[in-house]
Amino acid sequence: MKTYKIAVIPGDGVGPEVLKEGMKVLKQAAECSGAFSFEDTWFPWGCGYYLEHGQMMPGDGIRILEGFDAIYLGAVGDPRVPDHISLWDLLLKIRKSFDQYVNLRPVKLLRGAPCPLKDAAREDIHMTFIRENSEGEYAGSGSWLFKGKPNEVVIQDGVFSRTGCERIIRYAFETARKEKRSLTSISKANALNYSMVFWDQIFQELSAEYPDVETHSYLVDAASMFMVKDPSRFQVVVTSNLFGDILTDLGAAIAGGMGLAAGANLNPERKYPSMFEPIHGSAPDIAGRGIANPMASVWAASQMLDFFGHEDWGTRVLEALEAVLEDGRILTPDLGGTASTSQVGDAIARKLAEGGKG
Repeated sequence: MKTYKIAVIPGDGVGPEVLKEGMKVLKQAAECSGAFSFEDTWFPWGCGYYLEHGQMMPGDGIRILEGFDAIYLGAVGDPRVPDHISLWDLLLKIRKSFDQYVNLRPVKLLRGAPCPLKDAAREDIHMTFIRENSEGEYAGSGSWLFKGKPNEVVIQDGVFSRTGCERIIRYAFETARKEKRSLTSISKANALNYSMVFWDQIFQELSAEYPDVETHSYLVDAASMFMVKDPSRFQVVVTSNLFGDILTDLGAAIAGGMGLAAGANLNPERKYPSMFEPIHGSAPDIAGRGIANPMASVWAASQMLDFFGHEDWGTRVLEALEAVLEDGRILTPDLGGTASTSQVGDAIARKLAEGGKG
């Protein structure tokens, strides 16, 4: 039996509450399968750790995480800690240290999930966003000149390397080919006359290697409009770090809300551990009340199973989640229910168990 070592970083706010349920479902899947198991080690890193120790994680935190098969992250953020510290000193530090250059975000309307779009059919909203996750607008390059003076100037660089662009766009083409779906590139070349022209050029170069993949290209503003007015035109989507960050939150809004939004940060070569997370944030206003929606963390757990090669169990987890949504009796307040976080986790695990052994 294969045992996967999972580093669990529950983080802040509702993070510990929702990851507890995600691990519950993962272990239920392992029990039903009988072919694998999970060994989870929890680390109390995040803003609470920062307030006590002056750092988001220990100095040797990256070295510690190297020994795990995957990282399961809850949420990062606390009003007492500036966002640029909490983001850069934990989440982005892990992403960059482990070269997790693929951010994989499903935007799929599940049965039973609410949708604010009038007359949108469930099959119309089924996108896979592949966001460049290592450079671009979030490369951390720039300058702050004459700080505190009247002539103060800040410069934020967007860093687009050929290596970085080629590998993420190629990953997207391979995904589209495997899934037999179209691929859409989203950029802004009419205004960003270096970075996005370069991005579009590389997309065109690589498209010649994949004549079997139907391709489309949109400017980011037009894409935002079409995601709302005509979401069915998007299947596999590839875009830069900043645009992917923004558009996937729009995607979450049209596919049931942030409580159903999951993401994977992948190192496809598996040289380093990949990281899986709900992306709804720490929600400090409801932390500790036991009402946070754990479905995004369960969906992230499904992504972890897919990445480990257990796509059948990844699918079963998602189907169990969907069954609870469709049933509608055990839902958290954000979805119009009265159930607690743990009750929803129990319901999904129960549905999974009812599906039987693999």
